[in-house]
Amino acid sequence: MKQYFIILCVFVSSLTYSQNVITDSNTYSAQELIEDILIDSNCITDVVVTNVLGGNFNGTDESYGYFDANGSTFPFQNGVVLSTGTLANVQGPNTSLSDDNAPGWVGDTDLENILNESNTINATILEFNFKAVADQISFRYIFASEEYQENNSNTCQYSDLFGFLIRKETDNNYQNIALVPGTQTPVKVTTVHSGIPGACQPINEAYFGSWNNATAPINFNGQTAILTATANVIPNETYHVKLVIADEQNYRYDSAVFLEAGSFQLSTNLGPNLLIANGNALCTNQTILLDATQPGTNTYRWFENGVEIPMANNPTYLVTNAGTYSVEVTIDGTCLSYGEVIIEVAPDPIVFNTTLISCDYNLDGFTTYNLFDAEEAVTNTDNSIFITDFYFSQAEAISGTNPIPSPTSFDNTSLNQIVYARVTNYNGCISVAEVTLNFANNPVVFPSYPACDEDINDGVTTYNLNNMTAFVLSHNNVPNTANVSFYSSQADLENQVNELTGTYENTNSPYFDNLYVQITDNGICFAYASIYLTVNPSPELLPDEETLYCLNLFPQTIHLETGILNGNPSDYTYQWQLDGVDLMQNSEQILINQAGIYTVTVTNNDGCFKTRTITVNASNTATIEDIYVTEASNNNSITITVSGEGDYEYALDNGYFQDSNTFTNVSAGYHTVYIQDKNGCGIIPVDVSVLGFPKFFTPNGDGYNDHWNPVGLDAMETSVKVNIFNRYGKLIKELSAFGSGWDGTFKGELLPTDDYWFVITFSNGMEYRGHFTLKR
Repeated sequence: MKQYFIILCVFVSSLTYSQNVITDSNTYSAQELIEDILIDSNCITDVVVTNVLGGNFNGTDESYGYFDANGSTFPFQNGVVLSTGTLANVQGPNTSLSDDNAPGWVGDTDLENILNESNTINATILEFNFKAVADQISFRYIFASEEYQENNSNTCQYSDLFGFLIRKETDNNYQNIALVPGTQTPVKVTTVHSGIPGACQPINEAYFGSWNNATAPINFNGQTAILTATANVIPNETYHVKLVIADEQNYRYDSAVFLEAGSFQLSTNLGPNLLIANGNALCTNQTILLDATQPGTNTYRWFENGVEIPMANNPTYLVTNAGTYSVEVTIDGTCLSYGEVIIEVAPDPIVFNTTLISCDYNLDGFTTYNLFDAEEAVTNTDNSIFITDFYFSQAEAISGTNPIPSPTSFDNTSLNQIVYARVTNYNGCISVAEVTLNFANNPVVFPSYPACDEDINDGVTTYNLNNMTAFVLSHNNVPNTANVSFYSSQADLENQVNELTGTYENTNSPYFDNLYVQITDNGICFAYASIYLTVNPSPELLPDEETLYCLNLFPQTIHLETGILNGNPSDYTYQWQLDGVDLMQNSEQILINQAGIYTVTVTNNDGCFKTRTITVNASNTATIEDIYVTEASNNNSITITVSGEGDYEYALDNGYFQDSNTFTNVSAGYHTVYIQDKNGCGIIPVDVSVLGFPKFFTPNGDGYNDHWNPVGLDAMETSVKVNIFNRYGKLIKELSAFGSGWDGTFKGELLPTDDYWFVITFSNGMEYRGHFTLKR
């Protein structure tokens, strides 16, 4: 049982190991890697390795060497690998980050110069010379990198660099042949990938191989598809090749390039693939002569889709059908050179004959056409094909000779003339369509178009062309999908200049005018016509005004009138509104007893109207809110506060009216204040008493100042007590509020000239104290 377990473990371990690429940095020298592994051909001679550079890992490993698929799924069975890290980290599975560095490991200036990059480090280089007996060499490779990071935007930004640089041994300038097929774009992570969602779109996705998971046979996150590097050479001349790969900026995230064993071989250049996707495919009935000529005494075998073509043993072969064509060239009886090309045939454009309609403004059968207006009908809106030119004959259209010089402004020379459109697609294949030239003959007659005068009746008004377009489209003979253009003159219409937009004002032709109309449908002239414009007068009214209504006179009414300046009032209709609400009154004048904004719309028999606004402002007599009196002082005053809708002024007794509601220096006694509405709604009187005390009196019987009494007592103060004292505080007299006063006696005896004191007490407890003089 224990022995069975050991055997099982060994089997599982061997199975796991066999699924990964293995590398060998010791068995083969650099010369052997190039001459015996990569090339391995007697037809490529004088192979000499001239320079080797890699990382120094203290003799334990190298950054270049041999690799073997070891039964894994890796596309190449074996070959040569160059890395920016150790070969040990090239081997799968993809479970760790290949991220190596070594002391003094520099970059390469040739690589930087040809790729227009900088700051490379960790360069691995194999350089060698060779000669070839054919005029082309090629080899196959795969680029892999840790910088391929699935769903990570770094893939869009960062890439290590590599190149396959070739030159004549006697030249100084390299050519890089590690390019995206059919382009001059170097192969990098950032130029070949399937896209990163939200970060960058796929680029050259057809040449991307895969994102690698943890079970991948190599220790890199992604790789390209199998690519081919090709170089044209001069037979039997020495060329120098520099295979180089390097980290950019820093040593992080290594990369490697795998070169397939035995793939560095002679090849025959049959030219680029002719593909529909590339826009260079053949067209129907078009042929191409493939030329596989190589120097020497050679034999040729041609194949179509992998099947040898009978009797095809010349250096050239004429291709008439789509397919994959290949050739085997045996050079001087010993060396085999292989070439292949894919040829597709693009369909010719599908076109449709059509009739192009234009407007014949003077009805002579001749007019001007923009021939490209027929493109949509000719191509049936197929955006992959387009008209290049127009011709007078089909033969000229097919040959592309003598195009019509001004197709956008072409004057026909005969009725129902036919011109020929040359239509091409992106592969350059052509078809020819007939375009028959005709003119619009759709009779459209419009009734006159009335409008109302604006502001003053001067016969000039502004026409809204959007409304006029709706008027044109409402005609029974006009398609409702048509496009309408307006012009102010027949000449502008014919010359298609000065098209009117937005609005039109008939300043040059008051009261009556013409507009000229072109109607097109789906870009084709449908008809042209004129519209007779008339300008009708509008009612003339008095200007807007303001008036007043006295609320205190409610429900009395006042008249409001429309203010018609001329004409018979019975020739108009009326609509009255108050604050935007219809009053349902349609007479020339109305009676109202409510303030607000009144509008009257006056419409004449032509449907023209004007609106007049009468603003009725409210006014009223004043409502007295309070009376403030400053009395028994050296500067008595009265202040009246009121409320109300009016504008008020004030007068005291028989004085002049003033804006201020305060009166100063008011004498003691009884007064009347008048509050008048300036708008004429009435006057309100109010009686005011101002309390005061005479400073002296002269009781000598002459009828003047014979008694002393307080002045201006309010009649409502019936319980006022007035006490008079002599200078010694003796009560001399008690007076009633509204008696005749004190006559200067005490118990019938005349009192002498002197100062006397008084105390006045009101019912609310307020007291006034003072003194006065009795003069004899």
